Amino acid sequence: MNCMVGDTSKAEVVRDIQEKLEQLEQALRPIIPREWLSVDLTMPQLKVILTLSKEGPARMSDLASSLGVTLATATGVVDRLVEKGYVTRESFPEDRRVVICRLSEEGGEFMNRLWQSGRTQVELILEVMTPDQLRIVAQGTDTFIEAARALQQYSRLKDKAAAI
Repeated sequence: MNCMVGDTSKAEVVRDIQEKLEQLEQALRPIIPREWLSVDLTMPQLKVILTLSKEGPARMSDLASSLGVTLATATGVVDRLVEKGYVTRESFPEDRRVVICRLSEEGGEFMNRLWQSGRTQVELILEVMTPDQLRIVAQGTDTFIEAARALQQYSRLKDKAAAI
């Protein structure tokens, strides 16, 4: 598709936006919330906590699948999270092979602290903007959300078509 945005091609506008997003990331890096930098978790551990926080309790096999690792590896990751007090495991007496993992109360509080520190940082950034800048950011954010939802819908349709 050869689309023009004013006198500029769509591809050039996309490249410009990607450069601006990289500049945004560079501008945000020095003000990353301290809570995020003090997290003493490996990436797989953080992924498990994020998954359980966003999607709720999950079977050990589903966590292994979402991490792209073996069941034994996922079990090791979860073992360490249980030791830290962030995750609990439940087995079912009728089928001991089924293990459900969920965030513990401490794990939920940990995630709330991380999310809140991020929200606070965004609030601080937004506070230094003028009302006109805030309206522009709000409009751009709405547009970005619409595009992301459209992409999600497209991905779902594509996945359904592939499953047939």
